[in-house]
Formats: sequence, structure tokens, C-alpha cells
Amino acid sequence: MKLFEPYSQRSVTLRNRIVISPMCQYSAVDGVPNHWHFTHLGSRAVGGAGAVIAEATAVSPEGRISAYDTGIWNDAQREAWRPIAAFIEAQGAVAGVQLGHAGRKASVFRPWEGGGSLGADQGAWRTVAPSAIPFDAHWHMPQALDAEGIRKVIADFRAAALRAQQAGFKLIELHGAHGYLLHQFLSPLSNHRHDEYGGGFEHRTRLVREVIAAVREVWPVELPLWLRISATDWADGGWSIDESVRLAGELGAWGVDLVDVSSGGLVPHVKIPVGSGYQVPFAARIRQEASIATGAVGLITEPAQADGIIAGGAADVVLIARASLRDPYFPHRAAQELGASMHAPEQYQRAW
Repeated sequence: MKLFEPYSQRSVTLRNRIVISPMCQYSAVDGVPNHWHFTHLGSRAVGGAGAVIAEATAVSPEGRISAYDTGIWNDAQREAWRPIAAFIEAQGAVAGVQLGHAGRKASVFRPWEGGGSLGADQGAWRTVAPSAIPFDAHWHMPQALDAEGIRKVIADFRAAALRAQQAGFKLIELHGAHGYLLHQFLSPLSNHRHDEYGGGFEHRTRLVREVIAAVREVWPVELPLWLRISATDWADGGWSIDESVRLAGELGAWGVDLVDVSSGGLVPHVKIPVGSGYQVPFAARIRQEASIATGAVGLITEPAQADGIIAGGAADVVLIARASLRDPYFPHRAAQELGASMHAPEQYQRAW
């Protein structure tokens, strides 16, 4: 079965093509991961995934989505990540982390608290964006980043990548999707700048290029670097699949090894044709036309479906999110259903 073939990039080999997608847990204190994160991520590594990517982890305090996001902007956070990464690796999975900055979508309530912007009396902080355009009505007005602010964002990603390497992670994914800061620079709907970071395609993609370059300065050449993008904004005049293909075609030269292809998130109130595997065609097109490895994500819920995506050449890996929340041992169940051989931890072997 193609889903259970190993997959290598640079010096790293995934034991299979199943990757646990980064999923925010909104459970950290001062950006420090804790027992919840250890258990959540560790159980998915025990569950047999090829790689486990820790949630969107903020590169700065102002880059957090909520006050309860994990971070990696200081050494205390780095040290808290170290045993988590080590445990993931000890279970045979590759330990990854997604580095992100929420931009104008920062300073919000946790989902189970209703989401939406924090008020001034609820711990809100000043958000930043390429342009002073709020995400939605009744959201806070972000501050447009000036040249110094952009330099700080780049430096923050660079420092976070260095700490990620020191913490023991073997894979970094940069978050350029779902309406967060890097995506905000990519899309004409959120980027109304008239300087070298706004306007045409080359200018709107400049921050992404500079962040990748800064990260590659400190991220070891033997370790893979991925980029998550939203292939389309699902909105007229927004970032498009054609631009995604164009961007992806340039990423290999910048040091990116795989594009994790999602969609949407930049603007609210858009109609998205959500259905089983609805984003897989985007990954397939980018893989074919841009000649770069891709990851498929989005309502991939069944083993045969996941195997078909790999076997059909639509993507090199599949990223499992909600399906792995429901079943941390999805890879073991997939192996059983597909008739593949898979090693179980010694402590669990009597179950198989």
C-alpha cells in the first residue's frame, strides 16, 4: 500500500505517508506547552503516524491567535518543547512544529469561548497586518506594519526556527495559510500596500520569500522545511490557485521541500464547497504543475481514501486532523484495513 511506503526528504525519513496536521489546542500558559500537549502529541506518535506536527506556535507574543497559544519566542518555551519532541521521535515519528504569526486574526477568544476579538478589558493586545483592514465587522483595527515591524517579523521567525532546532524538532512548517500574517501579505484582499511588500505578485510574495530565507539561514540544510498555504481565498479578487501554482514553482529554489495545501480563512462569509477530500485537487495541481512535493489535507477521513490520494499521485503525504482527534491510532487502523504491516509499540503489541 502506497500510504505505508516510507518517505524521505533530505536526511529525514517518515515511516509512512500519514502526517498529523498541526491543530491548535488553546491550552498553553504564557506560550509554554504542558502535559496536555505532551499527551496530545505523544499519543499520535504512539498511534503510528509518520510525522507529528505541533500546533501553530507563535514566533512572538503579539503573533498568538489567543492568549492560550503555544509559543517559541523564549528559552523557557524551547525547554518545554524539548521532552515533547524527544518523545515523538522515540516512538518512531518525525517531530515537527508549525511556526506562525496570526497578524490581524490575533487577540481572540478560544473557540469554545465563542471566538471573536478580545475587548480592551479582556486582555486584548494590538494586532498587526500588512494594511489597516480588520478581519471582519466588530473586529479590532490592526496596525499596518512599517519597515521596522516587518524586519521584526522576519527576525522573530528566524529566532523561532533556531529554537525549534535546539528543542529537537526535525521538521518545520511555516504557516502561510488560513488568513494569518503571511497569507495576509499574499492576498490582495488584505494587502493594500504601495511599497515593496504590496501590489503585484512579486511584491506580495516578498515577505514569504524573506521569511523562508531567514529561516533557512539557521535551519540545518539536512532538515526539511514545509510551507502551508491556502490555495485559494474562495473570494473574487483574492489569492488564487493560479498564484499558488506560481508561488509553489519558486519555492524549491528558496529551500522549501513540500507545500501543505489547504484553503480559505482570509475573509469571512465565503461559500466553500466543503466535502470529502475537497482540497485534494489543489494539491494535485500544484504537485503536477509546480514540480514540488505536496501534502493533501481536508476531510480525509478513511484509510482507503488516504491511500488513493497517494497512489493516484495527488500528493506525497496526507495530513490528518479531525480524524486523528477522533482516533489517535488512525494509522494502526488504516494498516489493518489496508492489509499493511505496521509495528506497534511493545507495550501494545498484544492488542494486535
